[in-house]
Amino acid sequence: MAKVLQNRECPEDKQFEVFNSESIYSEIKRRVLEISTDAARESGKRFFKEEVNIAGVKSADIGKLSKDLFKNLADKDKKSVFSLCEMLWRGNILEESFIACSWAYNMRKYFIEEDFYIFESWIESYVTNWASCDTFCNHTMGEIIDMYPHLTDNLMGWCKSENRWKRRAAAVSLIVPAREGRFMDEVFQIADLLLLDEDDMVRKGYGWLLKVCSNKHQEEVFDFVMKRKDIMPRTSLRYAIEKMPAQLKVRAMKR
Repeated sequence: MAKVLQNRECPEDKQFEVFNSESIYSEIKRRVLEISTDAARESGKRFFKEEVNIAGVKSADIGKLSKDLFKNLADKDKKSVFSLCEMLWRGNILEESFIACSWAYNMRKYFIEEDFYIFESWIESYVTNWASCDTFCNHTMGEIIDMYPHLTDNLMGWCKSENRWKRRAAAVSLIVPAREGRFMDEVFQIADLLLLDEDDMVRKGYGWLLKVCSNKHQEEVFDFVMKRKDIMPRTSLRYAIEKMPAQLKVRAMKR
């Protein structure tokens, strides 16, 4: 693997770069399949209602493999890494998408505002399940929004997308900063925009966002829920109040 990843005889030659990227991608696929099992593949399917292409690698193992592959990657230029990420996304294999998520996040020190739109295009074009959505948005999207807070305005627009995963992404992109007590106003704006969404995965997404926001803003989240509990989907409501004291849960669940 190291030989394939580190052989950069002619980095200025564009054709060589394309060939080398394809070689690296082929090697990644080989390494993923090498540690896949039928048992893990069948076990993984039970977590999804939609059809998902699963190689069959445990999460811990794909995490270790991703780190090993990245460590041996000779060219860690952001453009080159993002190009490989896109190839991994296009492969439409769950575990490969996890590697793409990890590698994109590894480049966070070099993020610029324009990268947001690259990430948005990946969500629109390649995200097809909650696991890829959450893995990418919790970390990479959360990081770039932390760096450029005004980009939360874009998330409001995502709430109106026809793409269910982009609507879920609007919520779960704020999970990490919301857990730390930040972006409270934006959390409530997104929850309001998605309040009556008919998609179960979107409802769970903004319910989860409210739940983590309640870590630091329990009173505010409780008030938000109580004012909307008559129309708020029960799935979202249950997620939102999950970490609250029993007496508050009873009040929120009472019809």
